[in-house]
Amino acid sequence: MDLQLTGKIALVTGGSLGIGKGIARALAREGADVAICARRKELLEATANEIRRESGRKVLAIVADLTKREDAGQFIAASAGQFGRIDILVNNAGSAPGGVIETIDEDGWMQGLQLKFMGYVRCLKAALPIMRQQGGGRVVNLIGNDGVKDSYWEIVPGACNAAGQNLTKALAGQYGKHNITFVAVNPGPVRTERWDGLVKAMSRDMKIPYEQANQLAPKSIPLGRIAEVEEVANLVAYLASPLAHFVNGSMIEIDGGQQKPLMDAARG
Repeated sequence: MDLQLTGKIALVTGGSLGIGKGIARALAREGADVAICARRKELLEATANEIRRESGRKVLAIVADLTKREDAGQFIAASAGQFGRIDILVNNAGSAPGGVIETIDEDGWMQGLQLKFMGYVRCLKAALPIMRQQGGGRVVNLIGNDGVKDSYWEIVPGACNAAGQNLTKALAGQYGKHNITFVAVNPGPVRTERWDGLVKAMSRDMKIPYEQANQLAPKSIPLGRIAEVEEVANLVAYLASPLAHFVNGSMIEIDGGQQKPLMDAARG
């Protein structure tokens, strides 16, 4: 299937590794030129070179800390300046610490809100005027299923994700008349560099061995495994494409049908 992405300009935050890297690769393979940002320069540039080699597309790499308004604005402005437009914005950067309310201090809450939620807001505030002026655009917000499938050991991510889901739906209602559409993608557990840290947090807060904690998520998913990065990236590439432009204000879960209460039950 031709996703009609050839020549499109796509911006992906948090694009140096994990899900963001997978999304940038998928979009470039479909013919889009991409701009990626992250905080670590060497890793970011290595990812950009890798995507250029395998796709032959233009890749712009910009170091940015999205907890800072100036960095978010510079990423959007530099990308638009380099490519002349922004067809697609994929908000992906950011994570929030796992844990229960007793173990997370205020710094942990602010870390999650500043990057996972406000980082998205900062990029949107910079990108939406450009999209409106050019006559349209597409926004895909990577959020997370714990915004709708609550779990007490992921209370900060859940709160940040619920806010992001509400933001997505609200902006879809506001900007549809400007031909700018929004969709939220809610992954469940995904095999990334970050997964090990989440398992360690579950092990600590549930007071169970690491090996047992590592099996809780697969046991809560009917398919018996967690997602691979490529599965999420392929979904995002389709949703970012003109073929899915009418999917507006929707939340798409990609979690294998996860039933989170089973994680709590499985720990015994």
